Amino acid sequence: MDNLTTITEFLLMDISSSRELQVLQGLLFFLIYLGALAGNLVTIAVFVTDPCLHSPMYFSICNLSLIDLCSISVVVPKSIVNSLTGSKSISLTGCAAQIFLYSLLAFAELAFLVFMSYDCCVAICHPLFYRLVITSCVCSQSAGGSWGSGLVYSATHAGNLFRLPFTKSSVINQYFCDVAQIMKKSSLDVQYSQSVTFVISACIVLVCLSFMVISYVNIFSTAYKIRSVEARNKALPTCTPQLVILLFSFSGLITVLGPIANKASIENLLTAVLYTMVPPFLNPIIYSLWNRQINTALRKKHKSYFEKTYNNSLQ
Repeated sequence: MDNLTTITEFLLMDISSSRELQVLQGLLFFLIYLGALAGNLVTIAVFVTDPCLHSPMYFSICNLSLIDLCSISVVVPKSIVNSLTGSKSISLTGCAAQIFLYSLLAFAELAFLVFMSYDCCVAICHPLFYRLVITSCVCSQSAGGSWGSGLVYSATHAGNLFRLPFTKSSVINQYFCDVAQIMKKSSLDVQYSQSVTFVISACIVLVCLSFMVISYVNIFSTAYKIRSVEARNKALPTCTPQLVILLFSFSGLITVLGPIANKASIENLLTAVLYTMVPPFLNPIIYSLWNRQINTALRKKHKSYFEKTYNNSLQ
């Protein structure tokens, strides 16, 4: 009869039973989390306060920073608290909230990446039509469509996954509520319907990735035909950061489609960190280093801040 007991909370597994390693993991995650928060907040603040960045491409970058800020805040703080306090539990409601919010943000980010690839393709391949095609109305519609489609997908996904009670093992071999781990512990009826959802999701992702690959092939083929070296060097860096993001997206896709781990391990932890924590941490650094306008805007803000501080100190 114990096997039929309804589960009301799950246990998140650490990579080690050593208390020292658990605290070290919590402190490391805390530092990465602070870095991601600082970087994305600065990116959003620079976009909002600098009129030179009020363009479609930077509008998408600002939304990506907001998504990264939210996505890392969904999974990491609970893991930090558990590691530092020695607790492993997460409530069923908290687990459902993690999966719902993270699915929403992941789908919205994918949609924004598709729009950014289209934006770059029009800007480089058809520059004369850019202002006619990419308007403020199109940006607003893309943002609304991205967030709206993410909301529909996450509601369907999480609602189906948690519509029946869990009666199997409550142990999750990951530091957050991983969809594959939760699906493994659900009933056969949920697993079947969830498999259908996964197939549909995989088809959508493949269509989006195919569109982005075609866009970037057109972008790079057009860029390399530009005779001016200066114009070519100006065009390519605008797209390079998005290719770095796609590499991390592929790692997450491989993890989802790969075999489900039966026990917690350092390999599973590092793979999860690669697609849940590294992109939100690195994206602001990549964009600020590779994008000249954002880099220039950051320097202006930095210079004006110190000049203001210096003048106040003299007074």
